[in-house]
Amino acid sequence: MSKIGPEDFDEEELIRSEFESIVSGLSLDESAPTTYLDELDAFEDHNRFIPPNPPGQSPRAFFRSVKNAIRRWFNSGYRDDDGATL
Repeated sequence: MSKIGPEDFDEEELIRSEFESIVSGLSLDESAPTTYLDELDAFEDHNRFIPPNPPGQSPRAFFRSVKNAIRRWFNSGYRDDDGATL
């Protein structure tokens, strides 16, 4: 019997055998109705941002809402922070 030494080591054969072991575990079944990319597209379409569409206001109602917002802002008191609280 002959011993296997480092000079008999075939790196290409090792790579080939590793590749074949990986590929043998893969399934080439393409019977799925959708692909991963189709699922991503559907997810993005379903969860996209839809901006609100507030109803139109008359100029008088708009001026009144601006006046009330400014009044609430002035009457809110002095705050030492930026107003964001948790």
